[in-house]
Amino acid sequence: MKTSKRKLGDLGEELACRFLTGLGQKVLERNWRAGHLEVDIITASDDGLHFVEVKSRTAPVSADPLSSVTLHKMKRMSAAALSYIHGRQLGGTELFFDLITIVFKGGSADIKHYPQAFLPNIY
Repeated sequence: MKTSKRKLGDLGEELACRFLTGLGQKVLERNWRAGHLEVDIITASDDGLHFVEVKSRTAPVSADPLSSVTLHKMKRMSAAALSYIHGRQLGGTELFFDLITIVFKGGSADIKHYPQAFLPNIY
C-alpha cells in the first residue's frame, strides 16, 4: 500500500527535525505560514536562523528531489523569511536557506542535508 503524499511529507519533516536537532539546532517552527507563504522548518543555531525546505520521495525516484526546488520556490522562501523576521523584529539576524532531501526505500531513509543551499535576493 502506498503512503499518501501528506503522510510521506510529515514523516520526512519529522526525520528532518530529528536530524537538525542532532546538529544542535533548535526547532522553532514547523509548517510556518504567513498568508500564501510557507516554510517547512525554521530552526535556530548559534550562527543564526535556518529556513529549511524538506523534499521527501519514495524510491525509485525519477528525478533528484532537489530539482523540485525551483527559483520560484526560493523566492517564496526568501519572502517568507522576511515576513518571519520582520514579524518578530529579528533584524540583523543571520539567515540561512537549507534543503533536506529524504528518499525512503524499504525500511530505510537516505537523508541528505544541503546547508546554505542558496543565497536569497533579500534587500
